[in-house]
Amino acid sequence: MKHHFILMQSFCFVTIFGWKNSAKQSKLMLYGAATQSSTFGNWFSEKAIDGNRGLLQLYTGCSSTLNETNPWWRVDLRYIYRVSEVVVTNRKDCCAEQINGVEIRIGNSLESNGNNNPICAVIPAIPAGESYSYSCAGMDGRYVNLIIPGDMKMLTLCEVECITIFSVE
Repeated sequence: MKHHFILMQSFCFVTIFGWKNSAKQSKLMLYGAATQSSTFGNWFSEKAIDGNRGLLQLYTGCSSTLNETNPWWRVDLRYIYRVSEVVVTNRKDCCAEQINGVEIRIGNSLESNGNNNPICAVIPAIPAGESYSYSCAGMDGRYVNLIIPGDMKMLTLCEVECITIFSVE
């Protein structure tokens, strides 16, 4: 018998809504692990998956890398999921343009820290303090990466959320 599940996740806290024959729903919690290429101050990678969009506690609620070449952020979902959508929340103070050009990549490889996985979307811009959703059309992957290609870039993420659908045999 095949079971279908819809997973709504804020990468660290993954909430799975499942149903069997469109009847019962169950809710499970899983934990992902975030990392990033470097860390600016106390803007740790885990802050992008803590369920806090960083809008109330800006200086404690977001993750950020240092200025560097090709900064990246990654979450290990610990299992392979079919990702339908990724929601990214931008910082609300200065520097909203720092997110321009971020590539969202999804896949199963850690080659080049996961930054060679297929591209789901490229973020042209997100206004300060806003959350935008990007369709990934059901890409399969264990790792979700966000990377800004280029020199002297800084990647700041206030929240990264994912909606996934997967099947269990």
